[in-house]
Amino acid sequence: MSIGERLRAVDLAATAGISVQQVRNYVDQGVLPPVRRTGSGYRIFTGEHAHALTVARRMAEGHGWSRTREVMAAVHRGDLPAALAALDGGHAELDRERAEIRRVLGAFETVVAGATAPPPAPRRPARIGEVAALVGARTAQLRLWEGRGLLRPARVPGTGYRVYDETEQRAAQVVALLRRGAYPFDIITAVLAEMRTTGSPQKVRAELARREQELYRRSLRRLLASAALHDYLRQRAARERT
Repeated sequence: MSIGERLRAVDLAATAGISVQQVRNYVDQGVLPPVRRTGSGYRIFTGEHAHALTVARRMAEGHGWSRTREVMAAVHRGDLPAALAALDGGHAELDRERAEIRRVLGAFETVVAGATAPPPAPRRPARIGEVAALVGARTAQLRLWEGRGLLRPARVPGTGYRVYDETEQRAAQVVALLRRGAYPFDIITAVLAEMRTTGSPQKVRAELARREQELYRRSLRRLLASAALHDYLRQRAARERT
């Protein structure tokens, strides 16, 4: 299809498997270039719009529709710096996710290394003072960790005393170990969430590895999206020169 070839809205919609109304929405949102109209008011679409639609769909695969609308609208209003800034933001998000996974994995390995020794006390249900002594922390710290949602002790009916079962004693040990390693609370929260969900070191490692692989695939999709956008920008620039 040539760039100058005229298309009806229904034809353009059919090439992407979307509705004519969605094509109109994309024009209004700036996802597609502005359209000219016939004397009777009908929109005139061309091969350029078909190309933009293909690029937008490729962008959405890599960046999602929200960022795609932001980038394509910036391109079509001639604000390339804004488009590039939005793209950079998407890549920075992936980098932050990747760094967080590595930090969580590092924290988890610290937990595993610290769990090789047998517990210093039997894992019977224990009160807060016993747990504080078990993990080498103050009772005030345990209350703080509970307030942050890291610990979930039960309460004795009538008295309201905190009681920590084996799972919560283990969680308290994990928090204490990671705080001594200067890990921030957000990483500790992530480690505990993984341990509570999977229940075993092998599953935690497997889940984190799965997330790394998904990030790798998302990075590739964004690279392909950026390549498609670059080609689109190059062709637009060539048309403007001629």
